[in-house]
Amino acid sequence: MDIVYEKTKGLTDMPLSYCPGCTHGVIHKLVAESLVELGVVGRSIVVASVGCSVLSYEYFNCDGVQASHGRAPAVATGLKRVKPESIVFTYQGDGDLAAIGTAEIIHAAHRGENITVIFVNNAIYGMTGGQMAPTTLVGMKTTTAKKGRDEATAGQPLRVSEMLAQIPSVRYIERVSVHDIAHLNHAKKAIKKAFQNQVEGKGFSMVEVLSTCSIGWNMTPVDSLEFVKDQMVAYYPLGVYKDV
Repeated sequence: MDIVYEKTKGLTDMPLSYCPGCTHGVIHKLVAESLVELGVVGRSIVVASVGCSVLSYEYFNCDGVQASHGRAPAVATGLKRVKPESIVFTYQGDGDLAAIGTAEIIHAAHRGENITVIFVNNAIYGMTGGQMAPTTLVGMKTTTAKKGRDEATAGQPLRVSEMLAQIPSVRYIERVSVHDIAHLNHAKKAIKKAFQNQVEGKGFSMVEVLSTCSIGWNMTPVDSLEFVKDQMVAYYPLGVYKDV
């Protein structure tokens, strides 16, 4: 019998802990497939962030380290410097990377560390109850912004990809989405390219992935995908922001 589909060996058999409709699992699959196709699973190290992806080291079939909230780029820097032969990547949500971890990601990028960053942007603090994040859209309701994010008091959402793309030592920045099959396939190519850059020693690469949070957004899984397509992409345009 011909094999039509086979689970990637880049993932363990540990059941995922994510909520129904969450696209973390899809992104995990794309990362794992990329590592397998590049032949680097055996020498990869994932640095797990604090947030919904806190247990990601149990899902990727490689070594893993748990970092304190926001500190994954700093931990990844240390790992890559003492084990330069390893493929080191962080897997971080927006509450982790774009809030408490802003300093760490900016300075790792400024140093041009040869690491890969997978940045999952679902515009909310998912794990801790759906609070407003730096990436929450204007008008978007959260548990800490009952009437919606107010630009007058909270400012505009932070566009991380555009910000990091201005840093001279950054090699590659791209924003992608996984709200449908076509975009999912493109996201896979971007993630694989980010890892390929590290394999070739080219320096700092980050892929920002627009993701869903059905529970935090109080939407059905289908409606949450539509929200990404209609609302998030409008404020967070997809595309390559730097590739040198």
